Amino acid sequence: MLLRHTPTELSERNALTINPAKTCQPIGAMYAALGIHNCLPHSHGSQGCCAYHRSALTRHYNDPIMATTSSFSEGASVFGGQANLIEAFVNIFSLYNPDVIAVNTTCLSEVIGDDMVQIIKKAYDEKKIPEGKIVIHANTPSFTGSHVTGYANMAAAMVKYFAKKTGRKNGRTTLIPTFIEPSDMSEIKHIAEELGVKYIMYPDVADVVNGPMDGKFHMYPKGGCRKEWIEASGDSDSAIAIGRFGAEPAAKLLDTQCKTPYQNADVPIGITTTDAFVDTLRKAAGVSVPESLRVERGRLVDVLCDMNQYLYGKKVSLMGDPDILISMTQFCRDAGMEVLHVLTGTPSGKMKFAEQIRKICGEKTIVKVGLQMDLFLFHQLILADKPDLIMGNTYCKYICRDLDIPLLRIGFPIYDRIGQSYVPITGYRGGLHLLLKILSIFMDRQDRDAAEENVELIM
Repeated sequence: MLLRHTPTELSERNALTINPAKTCQPIGAMYAALGIHNCLPHSHGSQGCCAYHRSALTRHYNDPIMATTSSFSEGASVFGGQANLIEAFVNIFSLYNPDVIAVNTTCLSEVIGDDMVQIIKKAYDEKKIPEGKIVIHANTPSFTGSHVTGYANMAAAMVKYFAKKTGRKNGRTTLIPTFIEPSDMSEIKHIAEELGVKYIMYPDVADVVNGPMDGKFHMYPKGGCRKEWIEASGDSDSAIAIGRFGAEPAAKLLDTQCKTPYQNADVPIGITTTDAFVDTLRKAAGVSVPESLRVERGRLVDVLCDMNQYLYGKKVSLMGDPDILISMTQFCRDAGMEVLHVLTGTPSGKMKFAEQIRKICGEKTIVKVGLQMDLFLFHQLILADKPDLIMGNTYCKYICRDLDIPLLRIGFPIYDRIGQSYVPITGYRGGLHLLLKILSIFMDRQDRDAAEENVELIM
């Protein structure tokens, strides 16, 4: 009922965000850290912060997320968290024995100004970190950026701490994916393997947060990129940043630090962006496209052609993370749908998000980007021009319920459905799954709304 009070008139808001279209940096950093094999994420701040970050990921993936915290008290909040963090290193290595601790900061530790480089150096100097173990860190203040920013910062930290250049190229291509599901990372690896590309991919959360149930507790699941491979990425022939917002900072640092040239690629969702990704990967590795990928592509094209009458001209509104939105917008246009609104709470910086969306959709599409772009504004836009379908995370369900608009759940977080970590939306196979879900939504709606005499058995 509260949504009924949302005004249709738009007003400028600079200091107020209502129901943000994002979450905080440490969540993304924690997720990225899980993409290192035998790595334990560590939240340098209060216990409540870490509890929230873990619970957000646990609810999304329906899998326990392991992480530790510096457990700031009033004293640490005033005098700094150095003692807490060094003590945490000793306890973590003795109790949990990870190969890597990935520290992310929080609002509290950022505001008081803890010098992470100095603290980690002191821990090494005092032999608080055992021989052969590694501690990395990323600065991830929650009061700026979003979970995508935090993910990008931690991915860049992996390059900073691990990547090494020996001068001997290893013939591999480094793939750095943005904040996407483990199933999507698996699908990207499937494409690379079908092409016969020798690759290194990190962060890689496949088989970490979507592993099988075998009756045993695994503190460190078998998935994740091993630190030796991240080191070897410094000798790779080239790198591909899959999603500019979440992956380019790491790829750019790899180029600067190890002289590994990189290219940007949109997240491969549907025909256009998957074609572009395959072509980029093919050229980078010097291989040809196999028949198996042509068959996967052909199936997606076949369904697009056969079912075009159910999609053409349908109006959609999208909310979520920028890398996903760019590719989803292209997917919608490939299917003949009209994109009304695109909104993200992640600031674009120099990435020119709005320009990219308008290049795909044209000037009529309303694009909103930045920290003040929230679900309150998204609701206002939809009240002014109602779409046939909304694509976004779980928080969109209130708008959809109130206005009787179907919701396709994509992005992060999804708390009220399961499957996103097991079934991809990337690649040709993921695009086919995504297309079938959209078709089912529209065809179910047609069945529901049809008059009794117009219900069709064969659609």
